[in-house]
Amino acid sequence: MSRSEDTVLGVILAGGGGRRFGGRDKAFISLAGQSLAAHAIGRLAPQVEALLVNANGDAARFSSFGLPVVADTIENGGPLAGVLAGMEWALKNRPGTGHVLSVAVDTPFFPQDYREKMMRRLHEDEAVLACAVSSGRLHPVFCLWPVHLAGELRMALVNEGLRKVRVFINRYACARVSFAPRAGQDPFFNINRAEDQRAAQERFIRRG
Repeated sequence: MSRSEDTVLGVILAGGGGRRFGGRDKAFISLAGQSLAAHAIGRLAPQVEALLVNANGDAARFSSFGLPVVADTIENGGPLAGVLAGMEWALKNRPGTGHVLSVAVDTPFFPQDYREKMMRRLHEDEAVLACAVSSGRLHPVFCLWPVHLAGELRMALVNEGLRKVRVFINRYACARVSFAPRAGQDPFFNINRAEDQRAAQERFIRRG
């Protein structure tokens, strides 16, 4: 990239408990012959300079992907704790990184121009953050975060007990980046239940 602040670390947020999926690890739910983690990696890796997985528990279960696996450093911190883990990993291990681009592991159809559109609108709006929108709905875990906010995010999590992503991003100038449905389907469709898994499988079949 032409500017160091445009260097991006992709962070796949895979720390959720999968409570509505019987406690199963959603990262390894199968879809069209691949795990959800594999789908997320395949879509995000070409869009970023580096990639890691944010997940708690035994990191060895992700070893076949050959990626860094970083656990939350704040207990029960939700997606914000995962974003913070990515930011702090970048500051320590890739100091030239300007931004973290987050995605949820259970969202297998997120756009292949996700990073491009987010970064472009961030600069056009001269914003601090960028967050994805589809069909009028904000998707708070699909955000482009400057790593220089790591200290402020840690303070919000530790000192305030903040857990809601929307509350944190609303503190800053945030570009809302719209992504249109494709073939009538929301690109940020996520898999929370068995019926969502079946719907996603049918979507893959229709696409061939």
